[in-house]
Amino acid sequence: MSAGSVPWTIVPVAQFHDFAEMAAGWTEQDGVATIAPLLVQPIAPADVADVLAEIAVGEPRGRYADVAGPEPQDLVDMARRTFAARGRTVKLVPTWSGLFGASMAGDVLLPGEGSRITPTTFDEWRGRPPPPESHPTRAPDRNP
Repeated sequence: MSAGSVPWTIVPVAQFHDFAEMAAGWTEQDGVATIAPLLVQPIAPADVADVLAEIAVGEPRGRYADVAGPEPQDLVDMARRTFAARGRTVKLVPTWSGLFGASMAGDVLLPGEGSRITPTTFDEWRGRPPPPESHPTRAPDRNP
């Protein structure tokens, strides 16, 4: 793409605030879910929309700076707090044996230097009413 003649902009964005609940939902069975203890700096979808709207009306920029929320969070703790806020009891089992291996430990998912940091914290986002279901947290049952 960068060698092509069409101007472009790519905006690398951190995981959305609802990623922890979604990731736990992928493995949840009988009230138990495995989840990797990732360190992330999640972002509110509304903040992403604001950034994309701003960039869409401007000149192409190539690779834009990383875009992330204002604070690092532990994915397991995010899932725990989200489930609690939703009134759900899910036992979370931290593990590196699933989709995300130990190579994802540490700060590999955190934004780099010169990143654009958006304002909405995880706790601010969590305190808002949940949006209408836009994606399932687990694959739909193909044999109803």
